[in-house]
Amino acid sequence: MSQTTVHPVFRLFFKLCLIVWSICILYPLLWTVLSSLKDNQQFFLGKPWDLPKLPLIWSNFSFVWEKYHFGHNFLNSLFVTVASTLIAVLLSATTAYVIARFTFRGNGLLYYSYLSYMMIPTFLGIIPLFFLLNDLHLTNNLIGLTLVYTVTAVPFAVFVLVSFFKTLPSELEEAASIDGATHYGIFFRVMLPLARPGLISVAIITVLNIWNEYVFALVLISDPTKYTIPVAIAVMQGEMQYRTEWGPLFAALLISMGPPILFYSLFQKQITGGITAGALKG
Repeated sequence: MSQTTVHPVFRLFFKLCLIVWSICILYPLLWTVLSSLKDNQQFFLGKPWDLPKLPLIWSNFSFVWEKYHFGHNFLNSLFVTVASTLIAVLLSATTAYVIARFTFRGNGLLYYSYLSYMMIPTFLGIIPLFFLLNDLHLTNNLIGLTLVYTVTAVPFAVFVLVSFFKTLPSELEEAASIDGATHYGIFFRVMLPLARPGLISVAIITVLNIWNEYVFALVLISDPTKYTIPVAIAVMQGEMQYRTEWGPLFAALLISMGPPILFYSLFQKQITGGITAGALKG
């Protein structure tokens, strides 16, 4: 069989496009790093793209961490992200397994009910959601915010994991059933370990989405000590533009970008591999 070859000119063009795109992506990150090490004088007397002068202002990080209580905001985001991700992955895995491996009346309706949520704009549900959580005394509460994040993360996770569970061989289920395993045993001991790539992909995407979520946290949380990082940075930006403390603001941005970049750098292969596994195995 003949293999399709790409003309060297097109190959060079694609490489140049990727290089330009990489520069467009990396430049804001580099500019944030450089800006976080400057003082106010360098911002106003120099050019925005100038390198920071020595000595580097590392105190910007400690300043924003202590004065603006950014450490509390960091822990708040860490709590809601980890808790929501763990609950969402567990719920979506069990739901997706039932939808993918069992035939029952309403199977398709249940599946498309989850998919339909993904088509509804988030802003349409904020007002009724606020009143519902307020009646349940879950506003201005990290537990309530965690529940909201969990519910919003499950539909996409079910969509990914249903396709993944459908690709797993049914012979393994039959063999485990013959050996006397219950449905719970088959799921937790056989199918769940095999679905590990899909679970990792769903978990990482959920972490990235929740860590950067702003709208729900802004509407449902009013206590500054319970702000998540996106809301805290927005409040800092409003205050610091009048205090001309741009260095600490960029330091806060850099701290907030650290965990998502680290997660994606460590697990980027699992993200792409888990999502495409269903198509490759089918």
